[in-house]
Amino acid sequence: MKHKQTVPLAERMRPRTLTEFVGQTSLSGERSFLRQAITGDRVPSLIFWGPPGCGKTTLARLIATETRAHFVPLPAVGSGVKDLRRIIEEARVHQSEGERTIVFIDEIHRWNKSQQDSLLPHVENGLITLIGATTENPSFEVNSALLSRTRVVVLDKLDEAALETIVRSALTDTVNGFGTKKINLDDDAFHLVIHLANGDARSALNIFEACVLQAKHITSEVVKDIVQKPNLQYDKDGEEHYNIISALHKSMRGGDADAALYWLGRMLEAGEDPLYIARRLVRFASEDVGIANSFALPQAVAVFQACQMIGMPECGVNLAQAVVYLAKSKKSNALYVAYQAVQKDIHDAPLDGVPIHLRNAPTKLMKNLGYGKEYKYTPDFATEAEAQQDYLPERLKGRKYIQFE
Repeated sequence: MKHKQTVPLAERMRPRTLTEFVGQTSLSGERSFLRQAITGDRVPSLIFWGPPGCGKTTLARLIATETRAHFVPLPAVGSGVKDLRRIIEEARVHQSEGERTIVFIDEIHRWNKSQQDSLLPHVENGLITLIGATTENPSFEVNSALLSRTRVVVLDKLDEAALETIVRSALTDTVNGFGTKKINLDDDAFHLVIHLANGDARSALNIFEACVLQAKHITSEVVKDIVQKPNLQYDKDGEEHYNIISALHKSMRGGDADAALYWLGRMLEAGEDPLYIARRLVRFASEDVGIANSFALPQAVAVFQACQMIGMPECGVNLAQAVVYLAKSKKSNALYVAYQAVQKDIHDAPLDGVPIHLRNAPTKLMKNLGYGKEYKYTPDFATEAEAQQDYLPERLKGRKYIQFE
């Protein structure tokens, strides 16, 4: 058994009962669905969706404790169907003895479709109660069949009040915390720990523990020395990535250059690939600015090239220039709407042949078949009216895609 001091503080301070659980009051409150399900011993299979350090694992353990269920943690990374088969056999034994089995799969979004499918019959027949935890949107990362057999519970990022309670408890707890060490924690340092944790209880306790190991008098300087960069909670492959790029795009579309700069900064400071952002700006230049400002696309392309040439951190200011320019530009989505209409016409009906007068005739046979016949070579005519001819297939004759303002 591990000596207590070798166990990380975040693990030692994990709540043992629901009354000790801090935060997520809408879930753990007396009248909440989850509290009533626990009290009535009728907890369904669940998917916990929330950011890191918000209490997903803790809550799953507490549910098992409160309902006296056999708890089986199964990390998605490094596990698979073989592990599940073993757990299912054990669950059958526990079921014969009148004990429920809760299988907790952390980072369930890392299991592939076939692995998730292997859970279905056992969840459906009630042999196991599944609790999956994910930081990713279950709508995209969890099979629809599994989602239909579970209830998604959304956990929020912990607010500062909850983090303050958690850290103060660690400071004063004489059994699992540092209550016997007489630690002097300055108010400014305390609030800095809370701020840098960014809603993540595990991060707050890890920062605090690292500070305690370095000094008994913890100042802001000690905290800053421990934490070189704030926890920005930005997963480049996760939902927050798409949320922030969406916020950047919509801020530029709405003409708010200040907000656009902020969201750009959030991405760059968290380590986003500048070329990814530059590619999105190139798209934006045509999709949202388009024919309203013909210089927007060259500006965006130039910034993409600048990012390729000099990289980060120097190209951050180039991206900032493009973001402000695009935010302040007059907008037109006429090109975007027009191309969508073209796509619809192409996919909604059989493809029409090219009108015969527009066809090229490089061979004698083609000429004999009438390819290119009666085509009007525009420069040969004095006016546009004289050169007027149809360029679209007969079915689409007269179709207008571009709506000029």
